[in-house]
Amino acid sequence: MTFAYDTEQSLVDMAKLINTAAHGSDELRTPADLDGFLDMIEFTGSRTHTEDELQAVKDLRPRLRSAWAASEDDAVELANAILREARALPQLVKHDHWDYHLHATTPEAPVDVRLAVEAAMALVDVIREKELDRLQLCAADDCDAVLVDLSRNRSKRFCDTGNCANRTHVAAYRARKHAAVRSA
Repeated sequence: MTFAYDTEQSLVDMAKLINTAAHGSDELRTPADLDGFLDMIEFTGSRTHTEDELQAVKDLRPRLRSAWAASEDDAVELANAILREARALPQLVKHDHWDYHLHATTPEAPVDVRLAVEAAMALVDVIREKELDRLQLCAADDCDAVLVDLSRNRSKRFCDTGNCANRTHVAAYRARKHAAVRSA
């Protein structure tokens, strides 16, 4: 395991949140869509189920996405800014099926604040471990999704939002076949 389990989960959830706006569409169109997303990532804490809450989470996505192209110094500034704004106070907690892990907000904090702080806490671990290169953009030419490479050999190149890997490999195969036919 590269990071603590809660850090890995936060990184994966952060990528999933960012990717709700990938491929030119928005998967978070209604408060019910946000609720479905939060249920899927097993988000705990209070929710208001309002348009304001939805908009705050949608506004968070580009800010988090900036970590994928950030230098170390820029990533540090992003993480510190989020933690400062939320007045984060890290604490060990244990709930539901999770063993001890870090929370830095109260359960009553707004959803966007909790998501941002969890992302910032994960980003802190990534920065401290000098692993920013694990935050990548999908290698498919026609994809704007992000991914977190948690593989041991750092070989993940494609996102999980569609069939980017399969589509790219099929295109490369067809190009090789076409080149072979032309050179024969």
